[in-house]
Amino acid sequence: MNQKPDTILLTGRIDKITYTSEETGYTVAKVIVPGKKEPVTVVGNLISPVPGETLTMKGEWARHPKFGEQFKVSEFTSAAPESPAGIEKYLGSGIVKGIGPVMAERIVKKFGIKTLHIIENDTGRLSSVEGIGEKRISMIKKAWDEQKEIRNLMLFLHAYGLGAGYAVKIFRKYGNRATAVMKENPYRLAVDISGIGFITADGIGAKLGFSKESKERIESGIVYVLFTLSEEGHVYYPLPALVENCAAMLDVETDDVKKGIEAAAASGQIVIEDLGEDIQRPGEERKGVFLAKYHYCESGISKLMENIVGSAKSFRDVAPDKAIEWIQRRLSITLAGKQVSAVRSALDEKALVITGGPGTGKTTIINAIINIFKKLGIKILLAAPTGRAAKRMTEATGYGAKTIHRMLEYNPEKGGFQRNEKNPLECDLLIIDEASMIDTLLMFSMLKAVPPDAVLILVGDVNQLPSVGAGNVLSDVIESGILPVVVLTEIFRQAKESLIVINAHRINGGEMPLSKADEKEGDFYFIEQENPERIIEIIRELVTERIPKRFGLDAIDEIQVLTPMHRGVLGSSALNDVLQEALNPADVSLVRGEKKYKTGDKVMQVRNNYEKDVYNGDIGRIKSIDSGDQKMIVSFEGRHVEYDFNELDDIILSYAVSVHKSQGSEYPAIVMPVHTQHYMLLQRNLIYTALTRGRKLVVMVGTKKALAIGINNNRTQKRYTYLKERLKRGLGEKLEARGKS
Repeated sequence: MNQKPDTILLTGRIDKITYTSEETGYTVAKVIVPGKKEPVTVVGNLISPVPGETLTMKGEWARHPKFGEQFKVSEFTSAAPESPAGIEKYLGSGIVKGIGPVMAERIVKKFGIKTLHIIENDTGRLSSVEGIGEKRISMIKKAWDEQKEIRNLMLFLHAYGLGAGYAVKIFRKYGNRATAVMKENPYRLAVDISGIGFITADGIGAKLGFSKESKERIESGIVYVLFTLSEEGHVYYPLPALVENCAAMLDVETDDVKKGIEAAAASGQIVIEDLGEDIQRPGEERKGVFLAKYHYCESGISKLMENIVGSAKSFRDVAPDKAIEWIQRRLSITLAGKQVSAVRSALDEKALVITGGPGTGKTTIINAIINIFKKLGIKILLAAPTGRAAKRMTEATGYGAKTIHRMLEYNPEKGGFQRNEKNPLECDLLIIDEASMIDTLLMFSMLKAVPPDAVLILVGDVNQLPSVGAGNVLSDVIESGILPVVVLTEIFRQAKESLIVINAHRINGGEMPLSKADEKEGDFYFIEQENPERIIEIIRELVTERIPKRFGLDAIDEIQVLTPMHRGVLGSSALNDVLQEALNPADVSLVRGEKKYKTGDKVMQVRNNYEKDVYNGDIGRIKSIDSGDQKMIVSFEGRHVEYDFNELDDIILSYAVSVHKSQGSEYPAIVMPVHTQHYMLLQRNLIYTALTRGRKLVVMVGTKKALAIGINNNRTQKRYTYLKERLKRGLGEKLEARGKS
């Protein structure tokens, strides 16, 4: 019979953190124990461990087959260090923003064992330390108070099974009320805090005594399910399916869910709408459930579009034939039939959609329209959803373009976009490129700011992946039939020489791409390889050696690896680890959980941050990492943006990114794995979108079987949106009535 080893009590000072997981708290640390010649390896779930802290631990000794003797912690208490050496290590660890290793040494040299007492009670005395002025004292005081609150919050979270890494996010969201908010309704965490799902929040709720059938749990669960569905692209969800989903997730009766839906609707969190005859499926209850903001925005898009189309232009009519003749002479071009139709519609109509694949002349049309309107003295604005798309638009037209967010002038102090119906944009013509990327929320914000008497032109490729956010706006507008739509299909002579362009149209038509791997001047290559490990090695060789040498492209700034998914051997996370090691030999400057950051790393912003004026998909380079001030500086197109270490969830390494994250961007060269490991995500519009991101070169590495699976899969995931029907009902009826009169 095995006997459990006796529990041992061990006390020591943390010397070094080898590894710690912010999510679970699992830590490997070196601890200096009195009487031991070498630091002891300690493993276990510790709450935000800091070098210099004194730990009193209960646990047992164990021998790891690879790492040798370890002390496995089952319980512990921590205390602030009392010796000068411990205090110096503690402060130099980065626990207090504004104090790094050098400053910690100076402070402890000045105040010795009284250091922590002075920071706590008499911060002003720090001014006697070289390099500390009023601004830094204020920073240190604020950081000290915050870290105390956060560490108290960590203890609360730990008691309820939530990783300490979430404490900073929760504190930033709720401030000093964090603990009270979680006790009132812990389920709020699932929607309010990124990275915390409902299951985690539900665990806290159960430990706090909330029953499965509690009103707070069911209503929050319903909102969370709708929020999750919106992240999958849905603006609403059919009522019966929502009830079923919620009942399964919450493990309650459907009647409880129905009551919860009615209560959430009564409190204004959600909207239930009868979709009537627009839902054609026999026997299905014709009700859709929306998160309130999506219902408001989708309804608003329809009304605003109706207002724009129904308003008179701000300028006199132009004779289209004369204008087209003039622009062809001015630009020394001959417009094709569809291009003439597009320019004519821009002059005749109040709103217009121009859609087509690469090489079909969208840029030529935009240039023609801009030149005609400039000649008329018309105020013109150009915009696109991403910084790269706006930059490309500027380069192609010679006319300044902005991101939609910057055009709408977000003000962090006042909150929200400053351009709206009360303060509209100053323009007579607004041209939006890459319109397929615009989601429901952004389209509503934009249309609010469009003057009713302006002409609106949406340009995009409807065959690309839909927007990352909820909705399918461009497709819905086109399918509604309420706006003139010019569909460009002809590939022009120069573009016909590009296999990227030819293959994009072949893939869009369901055909396999052509490859001329034997020709040095080719711009599309497919390298066959089935072994995933070998695919990784080939991608590393392509990015670091073969493409830079043969095509003269910069390995970091001009070559982008795209992949269908985030996880797995060929996912963006694993590829980033390989490429970071190969392309950036600098020492690791910062470790956050499993993420490693180095100065010079290529990174991407993954959430819109209006206050910093950086947006989902923006790519930059890390310029500096300051452990003392706990700040990272990232350069985006030469503009330096400061990140607090607690904000680093907003950026990821971007040597490799998902195809979805590449939308709206173009890169000189694209390298992409295509393998059956990606089976669930392989579909035609994903392959098409990836291919059309490459400007000079596209190299795919993988199996033709996987490529064929993707190209043959044209069953894109259905998104539940109601915009098409709203537009038909509003504008369609008006246009029909106008036609009869």
